[in-house]
Amino acid sequence: MPKQILAELLRKEQIIKDVYKFTIKAEEIVKLAKPGNFIEIKVNNQTEPFLRRPISIYNIEVEHGILEFIFQVKGKGTQILAQKNIGEKIDIIGPLGYGTFKIGDKTNVAIIGGGIGIFPLYELAKQITEQKKRVNGYLGFRTKDLVMLENEFTKITNNLTITTDDGTYGKNGFAINYLIEDMKKEKYECIYACGPLPMLRSLQEYANKNNIECQISLEEKMGCGLGVCLGCAVKTAKSSIESPKYFQVCKGGPVFNSRDVEF
Repeated sequence: MPKQILAELLRKEQIIKDVYKFTIKAEEIVKLAKPGNFIEIKVNNQTEPFLRRPISIYNIEVEHGILEFIFQVKGKGTQILAQKNIGEKIDIIGPLGYGTFKIGDKTNVAIIGGGIGIFPLYELAKQITEQKKRVNGYLGFRTKDLVMLENEFTKITNNLTITTDDGTYGKNGFAINYLIEDMKKEKYECIYACGPLPMLRSLQEYANKNNIECQISLEEKMGCGLGVCLGCAVKTAKSSIESPKYFQVCKGGPVFNSRDVEF
């Protein structure tokens, strides 16, 4: 059951331009959190902006009751959030999302993320590594100035490939191309992904065609995070014009099997 708490902001770090990592004390949420969960944040006590902001959980430290999340400043709400000071209390509901990443008995997997979509993959990769299993990482960015968390992901993956669309850092091109190339030599038991829709569409097509399990975390606008507003609906793979069927990302996800959704 999600908890609503006032969490103290312990640390604040600017990772790159307009991207911040917040470290908060959130024992009640951390005890329940799983890789793929998200939180809903009330950015201030005013009526505007009215809606909370959904943000993925980046890292949890259960023994210390610590939760970390990373966000990009995009609009008024995240601008207000970025101005919070250490010691302030933040109104948070979480953990949210019944659809989370499933590790199971897999021993050799891949994670692939694009841009800000890499954030929910960190806790997943960390837990897989702690279970003494192999994690192969593929992180893609548009250009060198947007590359983030390379050192952090290097520590929790067995192999890490960094790509940039323009070739200004790491390998030139898209991360998915390097993942597919590596899978000609080594078949991963599962691919975990989060990022822009074009990447997820290509990954879905590849995974379905080659009968590979693929779990994807979708980034939709979630007004309430509780399944009330219906603002984050996505079509199921069984949907049709005559009989449309939908998942709510906040409740059914945000993580889905790639075979179950239609982009």
